[in-house]
Amino acid sequence: MLADAVIRRSVGDDAWRRGAAYAREGRVSELSYVRSTGELGAVVVGSRRRIYRTVAVYDRPAARWWGECSCPVGEDCKHAAAVLVAARQDLLATPAAPRAPDWESALADLVEPPSSGSGLTPVGLQFDVEQPGGRAPSEGSVRLRPVVPGARGRWVRTGVSWRNLELDWSGMRDPAHVAALVALQQAHLAAGEGTGSYYRSAEVPVRLEEFGPALWPALRQAADDGVPLLTTRGAPVRVADRPGALTVDVRGDGGTGAGPEAGLRVQPVLELADGARVPVGSVRLLGSPPHGAALASTADGLPAGAVPEGGLLLLPLQRIPRSVERFVTGGPVHVPPADRDRFLTVFYPALHRALPVRSSDGSVELPEVLPPQLCVHLEHSAGHRVRLTWSVRYRAGESVRQVPLGTPGGAADAVRDLAAEEQVLRGLPAPPARLLRMWRVAPKAGPMPVAELAGLDAAVLVTDFLPRLADAGVLVEMTGEPPEFRRTDAVPVVEVSATDGGDADWFDLGVTVSVDGEDIPFAPLFAALAAGEEHLLLPSGTWFDVRRPEFDRLRKLIEEARALQDADRPGLRISRYQAGLWDELVELGVVAEQSARWSSDVRALLDVDDTAPPTAPAGLAAQLRPYQLQGYQWLSVLWDAGLGGVLADDMGLGKTLQALALVCRAKAAGELTAPVLVVAPTSVVSNWAREAERFAPGLAVATIEATGRKRGTTLAEAVDGADLVVTSYTLLRLGEEDYRALPWSGLVLDEAQFVKNHQAKTYAAARRLPARFKLAITGTPVENNLMDLWAMLSIVAPGLFPSPQRFTEHYRTPIEKAGDPEVLAALRRRIRPLMRRRTKEQVAAELPPKQEQVLEVVLNPKHRKIYDTHLQQERRKVLGLVDDLQQHRFTIFRSLTLLRQLALDASLVDDEYADVRSSKVDAFLEHLQEVVAEGHRALVFSSFTGFLGTVRARLDAAGLPYAYLDGSTRDRQQTIEEFRDGRAPVFLISLKAGGFGLNLTEADYVYVLDPWWNPAAEAQAVDRAHRIGQDKTVMVYRLVAADTIEQKVVALQARKRDLFARVLDDEAGALSGALTAEDIRGLFD
Repeated sequence: MLADAVIRRSVGDDAWRRGAAYAREGRVSELSYVRSTGELGAVVVGSRRRIYRTVAVYDRPAARWWGECSCPVGEDCKHAAAVLVAARQDLLATPAAPRAPDWESALADLVEPPSSGSGLTPVGLQFDVEQPGGRAPSEGSVRLRPVVPGARGRWVRTGVSWRNLELDWSGMRDPAHVAALVALQQAHLAAGEGTGSYYRSAEVPVRLEEFGPALWPALRQAADDGVPLLTTRGAPVRVADRPGALTVDVRGDGGTGAGPEAGLRVQPVLELADGARVPVGSVRLLGSPPHGAALASTADGLPAGAVPEGGLLLLPLQRIPRSVERFVTGGPVHVPPADRDRFLTVFYPALHRALPVRSSDGSVELPEVLPPQLCVHLEHSAGHRVRLTWSVRYRAGESVRQVPLGTPGGAADAVRDLAAEEQVLRGLPAPPARLLRMWRVAPKAGPMPVAELAGLDAAVLVTDFLPRLADAGVLVEMTGEPPEFRRTDAVPVVEVSATDGGDADWFDLGVTVSVDGEDIPFAPLFAALAAGEEHLLLPSGTWFDVRRPEFDRLRKLIEEARALQDADRPGLRISRYQAGLWDELVELGVVAEQSARWSSDVRALLDVDDTAPPTAPAGLAAQLRPYQLQGYQWLSVLWDAGLGGVLADDMGLGKTLQALALVCRAKAAGELTAPVLVVAPTSVVSNWAREAERFAPGLAVATIEATGRKRGTTLAEAVDGADLVVTSYTLLRLGEEDYRALPWSGLVLDEAQFVKNHQAKTYAAARRLPARFKLAITGTPVENNLMDLWAMLSIVAPGLFPSPQRFTEHYRTPIEKAGDPEVLAALRRRIRPLMRRRTKEQVAAELPPKQEQVLEVVLNPKHRKIYDTHLQQERRKVLGLVDDLQQHRFTIFRSLTLLRQLALDASLVDDEYADVRSSKVDAFLEHLQEVVAEGHRALVFSSFTGFLGTVRARLDAAGLPYAYLDGSTRDRQQTIEEFRDGRAPVFLISLKAGGFGLNLTEADYVYVLDPWWNPAAEAQAVDRAHRIGQDKTVMVYRLVAADTIEQKVVALQARKRDLFARVLDDEAGALSGALTAEDIRGLFD
């Protein structure tokens, strides 16, 4: 493949001729061959004596060479031809062994002895010890050369060198040996001693001391691969299997007879794995810092036969710190007697940390060197205060040195071991969370050098953290008088008391807590609880964990008690209406003191459900159901205690009857020193009179249906001799002074949602009316927001909740805005003793089911076009005003009302739309006619009397008889009787006029023609039919115009219904308050 024809084919005739001339002129040098890549490389001197690097690679399939060169031509040039011709000449100059015949080669293994090996030429490694005359054995160097067997059986360097190690034209060199020496060569390069290439005309010396630690695996591999290792005299070189160690021998200067006052001789010693000890002065150390050693057979201290005569022992060394490099590579150190103590106390500890130190002849007693120890000094002072000072202690024999923690380490500070100090700090336990401020996080973790702690921090340190530090090996020292800190896990004892405070409705509330027999001042305990502290320290030094459920519950109850009393009231007080709060306080501990008045007023109320229900009172002409008996019993307890309450049973469960039973009881007991005043909506006043006549015929009832001017009598004259007086909210408001001037045994507010506005005159009149007992009756105590509930309870239980502002801050905002479940639960607990609510599902299982369905009505095209046109106009108007809701409330609601009317009947807005048929009326009549034809009777509710007028006209046209009731109806009772006796199968009712106070169980169908903002108002209307006495399934249909504001109103109802359920029932759901700006925006989405 180096024939002229191949070279000419590769580079061309011209380049071949000129390249051959360059080769003859000797311009090719540093010729090399890399077998692994098949590359021929060389340096070629070109014209004008320019030097070019050239590489050629043989392409066997193409039977040609590819050349690359640093000359301007770049490839297949004359320089490449010169390299190929020179390589051929070099190959011809090496005499080839005579080739045996083919048949002899095939049978050679049969006649050659097994010991003859593979026939490959070994490559050895020769160690040439260069030692100038007069130098110590530790000086000089060891040169490494590759060698091969010569013709006379001796190892020679001819034909092999580091630069042409892989240039083997004969192919007979042992490839394992070559690979091992190439690896050794690479280790030399990796140590940074080579200059990049071994392929030069001049041989590069490879010296043993120039290698790094990578020498040892490469040398060990060469020995394992059978590479002969020998000296220039042919003596074997042995590589130790195990590393040696550098140690230090300290002897008295003068030998074993030297006394403690003598000087010292400190000598580095090489200790072999078999225990032999060789002074470093007779050892060649390799590397800086030393990683190995070379020992001649003449080294001092070697046992006989350890190294063959004239040979070498090579061994790796365990790593040593650079701080002792100069010491171990020099000779022995002589310490004068005067400096002996300084060496032993300052230098010896540092030397001991770096290397093993011994006194081989026992002439010197070496002090014990202990690892550094962390110390903390505590200085106690009055007031539970402690100052901490941290340091590191070093001990060598009797010598002790204390270094303040955090002191920077200097190069001259031989005593300190900074790495060991860091390790000690890393091994410290983590401090408790409250002590983290005395701890450093970065750059190095550990305690602050100096810290001052007081109070609970000091207690946690002394009782909790110091024992853990001592267990971790920290030396703890103290000065001053340490306080007797004591941690206790005893269960706390809570005592509550309610004592007379000089106010008929308020008692002084006392709360004391003790732990392990020691009283806890409440102020610091409450402060610790409010601040979220984990522990509390008492003046005695006792401390304890306040993260206990009873403490947390106590904190919340005290906070609530403070929130429930007005800010200007001093001390901690509890109202007699706050029975639920007292009960929860008692659950946390024991009652230390309880006023007899408190016990009589409140205890019976708390225990009412645990006592057997009474029999119906004398004078009541009705059979009370079990749940009505329980309600009557609860009302009786309230009456006896002079406490008010809210009877909030579901609509249709007989709330009026339960109230009448209470009045009958009071009369039978002779307790009606004055009449009971019942205030109800105007439309319900007559119903109360009829119910009283029916169920309590023994009661003298006076009905006030007109002002004094119209009656022509005074109020006192009108109610004279009466047991029960029934009037309306309007008349109470108008004649407030007259009503306040008379004594009343009790006040009953029926449909009490009429006083939900605490800023209205009707509310003020009811609240100011003097009566020992006040009762609110309503099926919907929460219609819009929680202020509805506050208003009712502030009348019947004026001490239960604080002012509207504080109620809003403590209850309403957290519940309605944030949905806080804990505050909601607290509110439910507070109102539970003073509010009784049962639903139909709970207590009236015999009541037939109520089935509700929404009927979506699609507007006809004309109706839809009119609605959409107005929708766009009103949307722009409302969305531009809604950000200032209070200022523009009237305008906004006028727009909303307009859209609601348009969804019903366009003619309600403008007479010009009289010819546009109402889609909802069409759908309603179609449904109603079928219901009436089947013999059913229906109640029909609407918020708009104008729309009821449209329905009336269509019913007249269809020939369907009906009864009609709105606020203007004069003979209300006659109208009701028309429906009840069957003359009119359909009853059209205005939602406001007839949504409450009526008992119309004759109906089994209910139609709600338009959704109202308030779902409670709709529910009341439906319950005119679905109530006690109903024996048929009630079908409820809500007609909703599709894709109109009515659908948005239905969604808003759902949110308000959830508020009611969350506060009064045991259901979950989202919260919502009154109609907000966001609600209004949602109506236009």
